Amino acid sequence: MKRPLLALGALLSLGACTGDSEPGPLPGEDIVDAGTHADAGVSDAGTDADAGTDTDAGVDAGSRPVDPFADRVTAYQFGDSAGFGQDRFPDVVFGPPKGAGQFAGSLDVLSLGRGGSITLEFTDLFAVDGPGVDLLVFENAFQKVGGDIFAETAQVSVSDDGVTWFDFPCAPTDKDGGYPGCAGTHPVLSAPDNGVSPTDPAVAGGDGFDLADVGLPRARFVRLTDTGLNSYGGTSGGFDLDALSVVNGQLPDGGVP
Repeated sequence: MKRPLLALGALLSLGACTGDSEPGPLPGEDIVDAGTHADAGVSDAGTDADAGTDTDAGVDAGSRPVDPFADRVTAYQFGDSAGFGQDRFPDVVFGPPKGAGQFAGSLDVLSLGRGGSITLEFTDLFAVDGPGVDLLVFENAFQKVGGDIFAETAQVSVSDDGVTWFDFPCAPTDKDGGYPGCAGTHPVLSAPDNGVSPTDPAVAGGDGFDLADVGLPRARFVRLTDTGLNSYGGTSGGFDLDALSVVNGQLPDGGVP
């Protein structure tokens, strides 16, 4: 995971990796409210992080108003060098992004580790294919002194039913091309206290994805898989997830917000 590159001292490390995980429980199965996990350490996340085992567990953000952010974690598998953010999991991946700007990486993230993955669900506002970008993925990439972007990549997959998945093509070895199709390549500019909209691809930062590119009209589930070609070591390796947001959205009843 990468941390801010500031005069106070920078902690770099973020990772990505390849891997495949099955979706967790679908709607209708038992879920665990995030509030019950706040003190307990979140549904065995600690033991799974150490063992690297796959966990299918519905954990959600509890009852709250309709918003464009992820609502539920249906599956996760932490890889080697994961650990950062698990003390705040799953809450750390819910809600709006907390970007630190062009030149610093946020610490409000969950490190997936080498080859780690996480599957999230939107329950109150689904992503739908509309004009341009439909979905934004926020990591904590930042611009280094000298102009290069410190990026750690993940492949993005989407599904409407949690069973059939569509993968956005991702080129994690194409540094010169900016890792086209991968998440984790652009700094996050939106934060709750800076007035920058987290649903406007023109200003929010992060990485945008158009459902038309994979031929899917609607997405309720998003899976992020570390590409295995990132920075690893300690407990903050691999792709670092901050948040997801819906740009073009549809309510469960088919209406628009």
